[in-house]
Amino acid sequence: MKIISTQQIKDLDQITIQNEAISSVELMERAAKACLLKILHFADENTNFSIFCGKGNNGGDGLAIARFLKDRNRNVKVCIINYKNDSTPEFDHQLNALKNKYPEVIHFINDEKELHTISIHQSIVIDALIGVGLNKSLEGLLLTCVKFINQSNTFTLSIDVPSGISADQPLVLSESIIANHTLTFQQPKFSFMFPEIQFFTGKLEVLDIGLDENYIEQLATPYHYITLSIAKQLRLPRPIVSHKGNYGHALLVCGQKGMMGAAQIAGKACLRSGVGLLTLKVPGCGLNIVQQTLPEAIVDADEEDNYISTLPDVSKYNAIGIGCGIGNEKQTQNIVKLLIQNHSGKLVLDADALNILSENKTWISFLPKFTILTPHPKEFDRLTGNHGNSYDRFKTAQDFAKKHQVIIVLKGSKTACIMPDGNVFFNSSGNSGLAKGGSGDALTGIITGLLARGYAPNHAAILGVYLHGFAADLTLIKNHSESVLISDIIEKLPKAFQKIYS
Repeated sequence: MKIISTQQIKDLDQITIQNEAISSVELMERAAKACLLKILHFADENTNFSIFCGKGNNGGDGLAIARFLKDRNRNVKVCIINYKNDSTPEFDHQLNALKNKYPEVIHFINDEKELHTISIHQSIVIDALIGVGLNKSLEGLLLTCVKFINQSNTFTLSIDVPSGISADQPLVLSESIIANHTLTFQQPKFSFMFPEIQFFTGKLEVLDIGLDENYIEQLATPYHYITLSIAKQLRLPRPIVSHKGNYGHALLVCGQKGMMGAAQIAGKACLRSGVGLLTLKVPGCGLNIVQQTLPEAIVDADEEDNYISTLPDVSKYNAIGIGCGIGNEKQTQNIVKLLIQNHSGKLVLDADALNILSENKTWISFLPKFTILTPHPKEFDRLTGNHGNSYDRFKTAQDFAKKHQVIIVLKGSKTACIMPDGNVFFNSSGNSGLAKGGSGDALTGIITGLLARGYAPNHAAILGVYLHGFAADLTLIKNHSESVLISDIIEKLPKAFQKIYS
């Protein structure tokens, strides 16, 4: 799914209107009906709705939603924030339509005093104040209204964009609506991919409102949103007539004394990824642990008991992952150096391998082309320097990937797979259950397994990130994110693959 700019969205609206020979009002009502179906999921027949509308097209969306809710005998109150004299023709049309049928629900708010006479407790607030057209900080009555809604601590649902947030720039311009849920139209917005903005969007849902698919295909953008449909496009066939040699041999270099859990997690996730064979290179102390817990894996135990000091012959492996729990002993650092300098095949660097690299930055120039680096924000900052916000970090990652011709999997709530050609794939799957130790180890195992299985590095990164998050989402069917363990998530990988191959 493409992530497009505000201008591209406006062009897309106009192309749809022209090609379908419909009016802008009809398109607005199509969007409002799509919202209505989702809004009704949040409510029962007795729920009260307080809809706050600006005087632009986003406000028109809110007025249409109000009318459709009233048509279904729902309790609706519409507050029109009279912060300016002019309004759009679409807003005027929807206001007249609502006045003609349900004039009693409309309240014009002209100043702060009138605003505070409105009771919104025990209701769902629908934010339709300002849409994608915002290009400056909120002020005056609009800003006062946003503060009023936020201070109410009422469940808030934003239409298209939380009011006060720019769709294109992931920077907080002023106090903005803090939504519990955002229903955005057709394509996700670029700013929604960053944690500072995700605080305001809450749970994001992209609604298909039937905009012109042919035109969307023609739109140029480096930014993409990884969805189930993309994952299905990337899947490789698994022929009935095949053997383990057809699916590759992966090597994971993992663990030190006290950190053998990282090796077990990465190894189990790798085995669940479809790889034919897995060898785990572990310190001597890990031999019995891994052989007992992962009987499907081959174990190569190091001569050193507490850490890894040597590498096996790496030429026989189709992909190698290194870093999970390996520590930073001098001899361990040396094997990272040897691997980077002497191996030209598929490679994943995570965790301590990245920390070792950050202490030896001259090694970066030796990274094999299309090496996959999987840092969390602090690991990336150690590698490249501190950043004041996630957008600056993202821009540095883009430059780093291009300069060194590597793939950066910048982990976060919408993990970004940043390609050396400038394309970026943000992940749509996953939940806060992944915010626990071991999640990164599992991701490294999955990606390494997919690489060995035969996926190209870019596809392995994209599909691995999606599967990792999708498996986490599947755990929530019967569990709560508070108590989910990464081992629970790994156990859902077969179900995630089942969905992708269905």
